Amino acid sequence: EVQLQASGGGLVQAGGSLRLSCAASGFIFGDYAIHWFRQAPGKEREGVSCLKISSGSTYYADSVKGRFTVSSDNAKNTVYLQMNNLKPEDTAVYYCAATWVCTSYSGEYYYDLYNMDYWGRGTLVTVSS
Repeated sequence: EVQLQASGGGLVQAGGSLRLSCAASGFIFGDYAIHWFRQAPGKEREGVSCLKISSGSTYYADSVKGRFTVSSDNAKNTVYLQMNNLKPEDTAVYYCAATWVCTSYSGEYYYDLYNMDYWGRGTLVTVSS
């Protein structure tokens, strides 16, 4: 059974940090790319970051560049999203998803919500001002 389990959300003050985890099982972890998405109340789901496991290549949305870092522990089949200098606008439910690739166009992170093979349940991040 394929599972993606996001965890690590919580309440933090603006300027603070959180580390999210995405634990994967049921598929060949090293063959995939893990994307992080978020969805704020009343807004569309948006891509935040992507990590291609085999190459270690990383991609970020402009809104989080320089503040968020995605990494993996391949021995644990887990991807992390380190979020620093959090802002109230980062408040959202964060999801991880898996597909074959990370994609970019002209250096910009590109994602297709409808092209993800697997989705995990979200974890809520709330940033207070």
